[in-house]
Amino acid sequence: MSDFSLEDLGDGHFALSGEMSFDTAERILQLSEKPFSEHTRLEVDLSGVTMGDSAGLALLLEWITWSNHTVREIRFSSIPERILAIAKTTEVDALLTRGERWAGFIESPDTQ
Repeated sequence: MSDFSLEDLGDGHFALSGEMSFDTAERILQLSEKPFSEHTRLEVDLSGVTMGDSAGLALLLEWITWSNHTVREIRFSSIPERILAIAKTTEVDALLTRGERWAGFIESPDTQ
């Protein structure tokens, strides 16, 4: 069985490490449901991911779909190169930022 760790760093920040693959994606999704639901803005650091495949990409897309349907923002940092390559090959790479829909508005100065 492959190993992974999803660490809650507080204030909507999480760190995923280990494998993000066919062996772990479903378990990662299940483990993330409760802690993710407690925040409206999420950032997931993937710098500790040691292996990723198309199931890892599907996991990221599932999180984005969930965030859009539940009116949340999700942002990923340090997406593994292999997952980015799969996303580009399958022409879904633009979808990886769909969960960041409010980022520009929140970070821009007040326009009143």
